[in-house]
Amino acid sequence: MSNPLRVSAGELETDAIMAAIQDGRRVVITTTAAQTEYEVTLRYDGSVYYCDTPTRLHRHESEREMRSCIRKMGYGAAVEDT
Repeated sequence: MSNPLRVSAGELETDAIMAAIQDGRRVVITTTAAQTEYEVTLRYDGSVYYCDTPTRLHRHESEREMRSCIRKMGYGAAVEDT
């Protein structure tokens, strides 16, 4: 297994995060909630996408669901409309 890609929330765009996990890398995102810093690990096993948080394992059955989660949780960089 390759080394995980470690980034801060908002550092990479959703496309870059998705490309990394679809290539088999784990993406470890450092984020803050309620003034507490924690890590979330995003990964893909070839059929299911996962978001491992300190308290919960989220499963996403499609790329669309995973992209939605990344946007909703603020893990990816905001992209401005042009």
